[in-house]
Amino acid sequence: MKKIAKLLLLLTLFTPAAFAGSHDHADKAGAAAPKTQSYKVQSPKIDRAKLDALLAKPDQLLIIDLRRPDEISTIGGFPVYLNVQFADLENSLASIPKDRTIVTVSNHAGRSGRAADLLAGKGFHVAGWAGAQYYEEEGGKLTKIVPPAPKK
Repeated sequence: MKKIAKLLLLLTLFTPAAFAGSHDHADKAGAAAPKTQSYKVQSPKIDRAKLDALLAKPDQLLIIDLRRPDEISTIGGFPVYLNVQFADLENSLASIPKDRTIVTVSNHAGRSGRAADLLAGKGFHVAGWAGAQYYEEEGGKLTKIVPPAPKK
């Protein structure tokens, strides 16, 4: 019984530390930026005016939103988009049409810049990358997506 109590005590003490180390806290104020922030994006940044011009031709555009569903529902997004997590992007290339102009989107463009470069390197026509929150700060309107209520 004492062995089980010791094991539970150890799990209680060390589990939070293990999980804390596996999460990216770079978005928190005062947290150190991860080493991947030194990546230099090659694809162009898309400002609100250019993105609005691309959005005016939805049949020629594909927005790839790299944010988690909770980020999209909280912050808002674009009317039509393909949601792919950055970690899954390379495995999803076969699902991405090559006949459309692509804009990659994340909150502050960290993920979207790297994704734009990856897609351009794989032969996709990439116009550039954007940050949804930057777009909104520049006067752009994001679509607020409200998740459906749970069924009873």
